[in-house]
Amino acid sequence: MKIVADNTVPYLKGILEPIADVVYLPAEEFTPDALHDADALIVRSIDKCTRNLLSGSKIKLITTATIGFDHIDTQFCAEAGITWKNAPGCNAVSVSQYILGALADLSLKTNKPLAGKTIGIVGVGHVGKKVEKVCSAIGMNVLRNDPPREEIEGKSNFVSLNTIAEKSDIITFHTPLIKEGKFATRHLADTIFFKKLKRQPWYINASRGAVHDTEALLKAYQNGQISEMVIDCWENEPDISRELLKSASIATPHIAGFSADGKANGTRICLENIATFFHLSIDKIVDVIPPVPLEPIIDMNMFASNRIEQALLKPFNPLVPDKALRAEPEKFEWFRANFHHHREFHAYTIANATLREAALLQQLGFIIKSLNQ
Repeated sequence: MKIVADNTVPYLKGILEPIADVVYLPAEEFTPDALHDADALIVRSIDKCTRNLLSGSKIKLITTATIGFDHIDTQFCAEAGITWKNAPGCNAVSVSQYILGALADLSLKTNKPLAGKTIGIVGVGHVGKKVEKVCSAIGMNVLRNDPPREEIEGKSNFVSLNTIAEKSDIITFHTPLIKEGKFATRHLADTIFFKKLKRQPWYINASRGAVHDTEALLKAYQNGQISEMVIDCWENEPDISRELLKSASIATPHIAGFSADGKANGTRICLENIATFFHLSIDKIVDVIPPVPLEPIIDMNMFASNRIEQALLKPFNPLVPDKALRAEPEKFEWFRANFHHHREFHAYTIANATLREAALLQQLGFIIKSLNQ
């Protein structure tokens, strides 16, 4: 069996070689000639699995190490009998911790505490649920908007998009990109939406760039309808709006889900999809494990003030990739391909925390070192 894999899918090399002929290629080398005799593909969002790429191949399975799958021509796959699989939830924790880090940065910048703020979460699926969990833990009030879930579960736990606009201090989007139909999300945040904002909220997009209308977003910011912007996902990536880059409080190159743990989860799910589809046993899947952090102990006594916020930013601070992207925005894809995958909170142990700090940080996923350890 021949498998072609994107060469930037982490923790993959050496895992499938005992059972398959594996070819690793950069995205630009995913061509019809290179793929025509492959049985399966392992891809990322940068690998555009189009009709032109797939036509005439003997590919039976495409498995992507991402939650999103808009880079796969699913209609052609249905026509050609190609099965495709994504990795739902693989980086949900990573995105939620990115959101929390961005909020911590903004809290420090504006000197406004997060506890008591109302956050409107648009899209409460795998990622939105994790965002809700961490925001609730730090004392924020959560409003949830998810029309597909509301249709199934009823209205009691959800609010309208109008309510999100009117009552939220912070608005964060976690929807897939759906271009048409009843639950279309393309340009969900448009001029009409922004005009309904009441509290000059912080605006966050860590889902898909086209969920917002860039021109409408910029106009809303310029008009003072939005006070701060955190942009991880951009329209027309990698050719991102330089004006939006300049205006955003935090700007990152679509890496919110790029924790080492999230990447390992995505790779593991791809391997499980291959094993299930081809009825194989992949013994080395247990070796897909991210490395231990270089500094796994976070000593709370190293922080003179704002100890909780500083602890949250220790594993990963969004302002680091923000600085790099502002300096060289033309390297958007290079930053993504060469991103240093940080570990999530559960890989870190907190030392010298007060009882209140320990309770909160443990709830967020950190390990707490007891006094007698």
